[in-house]
Amino acid sequence: MKIGIDASRAFLKNRTGIEEYSYRVIDGLKNNLQNEQVVLYVRKTDNLQLTTDNGNTKINELELPANWSVKVIKWPRFWTQIGLSLELLLHPIDALFVPAHTVPIFHPARNATRFFNNAFIWQVRKLFNSKEEWKYMHSVAGGPKKTVVVVHGLEYEFCPEAYSFLEKFYMRWTIKKSCQWASKIISVSENTKRDLINLYNVPAEKITVIYEGYADGNQQLVTRNQLHGNQQLVTSYQLLVTSYCPYLLFVGRIEQRKNISNVVEAFNLLKERSDIEHKLVLAGRPGYGYEDIKLKIENSKFKKDIIELGYISEEEKWQLFKKADVFVFATFYEGFGIPILEAQSAGCPVVASNNSSIPEVANDSALLVDPMSHEDIAGNIYKLLSDKDFKDAIIQKGLENVKRFSWEKCAQEIANEIIK
Repeated sequence: MKIGIDASRAFLKNRTGIEEYSYRVIDGLKNNLQNEQVVLYVRKTDNLQLTTDNGNTKINELELPANWSVKVIKWPRFWTQIGLSLELLLHPIDALFVPAHTVPIFHPARNATRFFNNAFIWQVRKLFNSKEEWKYMHSVAGGPKKTVVVVHGLEYEFCPEAYSFLEKFYMRWTIKKSCQWASKIISVSENTKRDLINLYNVPAEKITVIYEGYADGNQQLVTRNQLHGNQQLVTSYQLLVTSYCPYLLFVGRIEQRKNISNVVEAFNLLKERSDIEHKLVLAGRPGYGYEDIKLKIENSKFKKDIIELGYISEEEKWQLFKKADVFVFATFYEGFGIPILEAQSAGCPVVASNNSSIPEVANDSALLVDPMSHEDIAGNIYKLLSDKDFKDAIIQKGLENVKRFSWEKCAQEIANEIIK
């Protein structure tokens, strides 16, 4: 059986979200697809490094088994819909796995004649060396016999104000078509499955729920005392000057959908009503609506206590989780919510939203709040800061909760869907 995997997002620099998911799942699939011929389709990027050692290929830091190979597709625009589609036409496979919700336009649900009659596709005919090569592509066209796609969430439907018109249009079209064209849909939560059924009328029997995993960063962590004594980390994070500095933490894209403005309001309320020394640390790249968030921070009378770190490395992320007093994740919508599990695995108590998939992922191991109420957010943060026994109990529940999830389990279940 020949299996293709869309790995276009897995080896990008500074991975977040779906990119990290793609990488982790591909890494896990190595141990579950040992008897199949597997090819990874990747984009040509500046940071892509391919090496070969004793017949095995290594792509960046990931070493591949002997039955795995890499195909670099050099296509400047519409990589999935044109570049990957053409590759699948020229070199057919049995099954295609797409970890990031975008199925190529050429697939079993669309026949070859319809594809080749598309006026846009005819524009690429000039790329082929001869009429014979073009005719060959037409003759073998059939696409993969099976396509498995992962849908992570429908954030743009529930938080439309956090996306531009073009983003909403593209995401809606892409996911609707992917759900139509795919043989099997993997949803990362029961909540996302319900959304697909209710909003897009996707048949329930076509969807399988497979939970995401999380990276256990405990091996990379240092203790608070070690961190305090490491001048490089002190300077990098701006958190410690001469003594330990307590803080609340958010990790993720600094964007409107993540509800950062209400988190800032909750922090202001905490500082006004409670005698806390904590800072608010925001770690992540700016996203949609960042200008309004920045204005909210600048207008806060506690702005000197709000620290923006920008993008952080994996090691830095785990240092921050281990040292934080509370992880605040009061977002408006999450398809899954990996940061909750990462924080819990590091022994950090979590305050998170009571919406979308979060109650499903956290159960009773986090304090769930109304994301629209900065009063509710602030009040639950204070519960953890003011009651050590309660905080310790929540930490312990978090450590138990994460045992339900792993990338190994996720990859094994996905492999079963691909090959069955």
